[in-house]
Amino acid sequence: MFQKYDPPLFFVTFCTANRRRIVASKCAHETLVAYGRNAIDHNIALGRYVIMPDHIHLFVAGDHKFDLGIWVRGLKRVVAAAVTGGRHEKDSAAETAAATTMRAISRIPRSPLSAGFWRRGFFDHLIRNGGSYSQKWNYVRDNPIRAGLVVSREEWPYQGEIVEIDHE
Repeated sequence: MFQKYDPPLFFVTFCTANRRRIVASKCAHETLVAYGRNAIDHNIALGRYVIMPDHIHLFVAGDHKFDLGIWVRGLKRVVAAAVTGGRHEKDSAAETAAATTMRAISRIPRSPLSAGFWRRGFFDHLIRNGGSYSQKWNYVRDNPIRAGLVVSREEWPYQGEIVEIDHE
């Protein structure tokens, strides 16, 4: 049986171009957190996430006006700009997090070094039930262990939860 949540909850993964190991950093993490916190004001909930060296996994839900593609493009743009710019500008990340339309996203400044930062597109999966959510989260939170980066989940510094999304 198909179970649709209102609002729908998506499991999203996007990767760096050529799987370059350039994302797991304090700068990328702080930028993602600022983007997620600002999204709350636009009825978008960034739930649990894990930033790996070459990809990001996250859970996100939005209201009926939410456009997942536009939101992910904005997140990819601000993270790439922060990482390639060699600096983290919290105010800039928070401002650009408000970009919920393609027009607003096109105004986010691009770093000249960010061309080719991300692999084109992203993978998404609509979470249909609590079991699917738990299964995906268990897989995601063990990623750093499977990759040999840490011994326990708690050791990985580039993970968290902005909004608690209850789909259990």
